[in-house]
Amino acid sequence: MARIGVYPGTFDPIHYGHIDIIQRGAKLVDKLIIAVAINENKKPLFTLDERVAMLRHETDKFTGPEYGDIDIVPFQNLITEFAAENSANVIVRGLRGTVDFDYEFQMAGMNAVLRPEIETIFLMAASEHQAIASSLIREIAKMGGNVSAFTPENVRDKLIAKFAG
Repeated sequence: MARIGVYPGTFDPIHYGHIDIIQRGAKLVDKLIIAVAINENKKPLFTLDERVAMLRHETDKFTGPEYGDIDIVPFQNLITEFAAENSANVIVRGLRGTVDFDYEFQMAGMNAVLRPEIETIFLMAASEHQAIASSLIREIAKMGGNVSAFTPENVRDKLIAKFAG
């Protein structure tokens, strides 16, 4: 049986913390589906197409025998339903600290009730990425700050362009 994992998120924008979890998660499964949330209630800065394109650009380098296949797919239903529809048996979640843990612990418990056959695994963000949050990156960029320590150059350039226009 293939090990298929789903890593859900808004990725608005993708940052080094996300990339760390994607790289490590793709080594644990045969296929990692990056599920990009369609959630207009969050009022994303980047369109769905822009977020998918940034993810593709940043994940294209994760190829080779040590990585599972990576696919990027938009979703807007329950992550447990999305996972089941895509034959996934694992949901991959990244943790930065105790605040994330409390929320993710509750979410994993609810997901286990909805779909007990799908496991949730947690990957701790690397220590150098634990303070990174997309919302903070957007705020720094909006105020003209340098986000190079948090995002790849491609993403940084897109942030600058968004706030310049």
